[in-house]
Amino acid sequence: MKHIVAVQAVVTAERIDCEPTAAELDAIEREMPLIVAEVELLDAQITTLDREPSPLDVRRVRRARNRVLAARAALANRGACGEAA
Repeated sequence: MKHIVAVQAVVTAERIDCEPTAAELDAIEREMPLIVAEVELLDAQITTLDREPSPLDVRRVRRARNRVLAARAALANRGACGEAA
């Protein structure tokens, strides 16, 4: 019986020790408002997991969801227009 081994481990092994490139860091910085908004939405959703959401909780989740949508739209518009900021 022949064993099948993953050959991709060799390809990815050398990339693990590398630092992120300037382009990757710029992409992360451009997406940071969306990342922050998604974390806030997740935090709002987590607080309602173990209890019945109060009207304040519902409002907090709704506002966080709206911030995520606005950040996604801003990121998409910025990418479509090719603007830097």
